[in-house]
Amino acid sequence: MKADYRNWVPAGMKRGFFAATIILAVLLLFAVATSPLPSPTANTVVDIILLVAFIVCAWFSHWCAIASRAFSWDTEDSLAKRIVEGTASHVSIPEGGTCLDVGCGSDVLAIAVAKRNPQAKVVGVDRWGKEYASFSKKLCERNAEAEGATNATFLQGDARKLPFPDKTFDAVTSNYVYHNIAGADKQQLLLETLRTLKPGGTFAIHDLMSKHHYGDMEAFAQKLRDRGYREVQLIPTAGGKFMSDAEERRYLLQGSTLLVGRK
Repeated sequence: MKADYRNWVPAGMKRGFFAATIILAVLLLFAVATSPLPSPTANTVVDIILLVAFIVCAWFSHWCAIASRAFSWDTEDSLAKRIVEGTASHVSIPEGGTCLDVGCGSDVLAIAVAKRNPQAKVVGVDRWGKEYASFSKKLCERNAEAEGATNATFLQGDARKLPFPDKTFDAVTSNYVYHNIAGADKQQLLLETLRTLKPGGTFAIHDLMSKHHYGDMEAFAQKLRDRGYREVQLIPTAGGKFMSDAEERRYLLQGSTLLVGRK
C-alpha cells in the first residue's frame, strides 16, 4: 500500500477554473460573433467584462496546472517534499515525548516528524473542512499505516481552540495552515498553539507570515522573548532554504517563514 497525500492544490479548484475558462471562452466567442456591424469586434462593456474574466480564469487555470505538479508527491524534485522535510528537520522531541501537528491535512508533516522521531508520539489535529474535502482522518490513518508510522495518531479539532490542556506537548509544529483560517487573528492562533507546549518544549511553525496575513512578526517574536521563550527565530524559507525566490513568487508563497524556538 502506498501513501496518498493528495495535492495542496484542491482538485475542485483545478476543475472549477478549467470549466470556467471554457465557458467564458464560448461566451466571449458568441458575444464577438453577435456584436453589431460594421465592427464585429466592437469593445462593448459585455465584451470587455468577458475578456477580462476569461484572462483571469485562464491564468488561474494555468497556475493550478503548474502548481499541482510542483506540489505533487510523485515528482522527482517535489517542492512540497522539500518544504515538509525542511520543517520536520526543525522539530526536536525528547525520547518518550509527544508532538502536536496543527492542521495535519493528509498527514504528511505528522508522518515526516513521526519517522524522524520513532521514540516519540505525534498527534495530528485537523477540522478536515469542506475546503479540502478529500482530506480526512481516515486518509491520515491509511497514510500512517502505509508509511509504517505507528507512532502517529489523529484527532478532529479546530486550531482556533485546540482540544488540549495547557502544557501538553513537548513539541508543536504546523505547515501552511493559519493563513487559510479566514477572519482569525494569526498571532492569536500562534499563541493558542504555543499554549499547549510544555516549558522547555520546541516549536517549528511554517506559514505565509507576510505583514498582510500576520502583522508585525518581528514584534511578535520579541513578545515571545519577553515572555521567556528562548532561541526564537523567524527564518525566511525562500532564497534556497526550502525553495528558490523564483518558486516563492511563481507559486504565490510570498512571506514563507519558519518560526522556531523553545518555550
